[in-house]
Amino acid sequence: MLKSLKQNVLLKVVSFNSISVAVSFVLGIFATKIVSIYLGTSGMALLGSFRNFTAMMKSVATLGINNSFIKLFVENKDDKEELGVIYATFFWFFLIVSTVLALFILVFANSISEFLFFTNSFANHIRFFGLLLPLIVINTFWMAIYNALEKYKKIVILQIISNVLIFGFTAFLIVNKAINGGLLAVVLGELLMVLVTFAFVLKDKSYYFTFSFRKILKKKYLNVIKKFSSMALLSAVIAPATLMLIRNFIIETHSIQEAGIWDATNKFSSFYMLIFSSGLSLYYMPKLASLTTDEAFKVELKSYFKVFVPLFLTALIAVFFLKGIILDMAFTAAFSKVNEVLIWQLLGDFLRIMTLAFGYQIVVKAHIKKYFILEIVFNASYLLLCFYLVPLFSFEGALQAYFCANLILFILILWMFRKLFWSSIVETRYIDTKNKTHL
Repeated sequence: MLKSLKQNVLLKVVSFNSISVAVSFVLGIFATKIVSIYLGTSGMALLGSFRNFTAMMKSVATLGINNSFIKLFVENKDDKEELGVIYATFFWFFLIVSTVLALFILVFANSISEFLFFTNSFANHIRFFGLLLPLIVINTFWMAIYNALEKYKKIVILQIISNVLIFGFTAFLIVNKAINGGLLAVVLGELLMVLVTFAFVLKDKSYYFTFSFRKILKKKYLNVIKKFSSMALLSAVIAPATLMLIRNFIIETHSIQEAGIWDATNKFSSFYMLIFSSGLSLYYMPKLASLTTDEAFKVELKSYFKVFVPLFLTALIAVFFLKGIILDMAFTAAFSKVNEVLIWQLLGDFLRIMTLAFGYQIVVKAHIKKYFILEIVFNASYLLLCFYLVPLFSFEGALQAYFCANLILFILILWMFRKLFWSSIVETRYIDTKNKTHL
């Protein structure tokens, strides 16, 4: 058993990535503590809205760049000339998309601020983010190359340096500028990541040997981007929009303070989810892209549920019993209600991790219809359940809705992969019957 754990590549990647995540975890707790002290529950809610918005815009601007790039890189990694065309196609396409989106943000900054914050006082923060959006997309492009090359150590080092710098700027700005500083820190954090990545790219020119600005967009690769982009566009819009609508609904039916406690619970969840989800994206996406048969996927799936899921469950149990200590470290007394309702978030996250085992396969193989069904069902059920439960149970109702939506999603995805399980059952029965016959 110990030998198999040592040889498990997924576990190795997650273990190495855990160094970065451990740094992020500690810095995240301190950053959250600073937010809870200087901004309170209302500030937590406002920052949550802005983060949802920036995440949405980044996702729309990148439109599945990482997933589609990895797929094409794996298929053409031995053809340097073709890789150059792929690089150029991605670079120019996503630069154009991000520039158009940036112009949209600049023009409608006041309206966006009204929707997010119920005031246009923060329109300049939104404009600043819009100006940086093309650079953020270029940074995503660089990171996609590192990911496709499986330069896990390089990515982890980049993450650590970026997180330390971002924490320093965030702490300074919040302490000195309150909510204005907090919103500005979200934008400056993106800029810092671009600068750090660029410094690494300058040293690693050999990784970009095939890239040339003179090469143009190629239609066949644009078609691949189109497939992945349609999936990414749905997620980019529907997921953050769902969270923003839920937050605004909690504010309207109860208070911004209650919405802040709900955001704090989500933030607490992100501490441990980051450990596992980031390791999965580093290893699982390139690995699944290289698999060509259902048998190979079954082997990978077995490894996932044999090693990864029990490990995550153990971590959740530890979090549950240590929640009091962690919450005291990360929040003030104003967020004490998180301790009472965290169980719903933990159960929902456990179901989500199990769902990801199949979800990544759907994404990397570009099963668009399945992806659309899953995204729409999850977000629609999450939102509708919130509309029913939040008036009854306040923000706890939103957490209950999160658990129920993940349960619905997990059952649905098992049904979608029923043929895979059925073929395994039939194969097992056949082998058992054959062995009995020989006996």
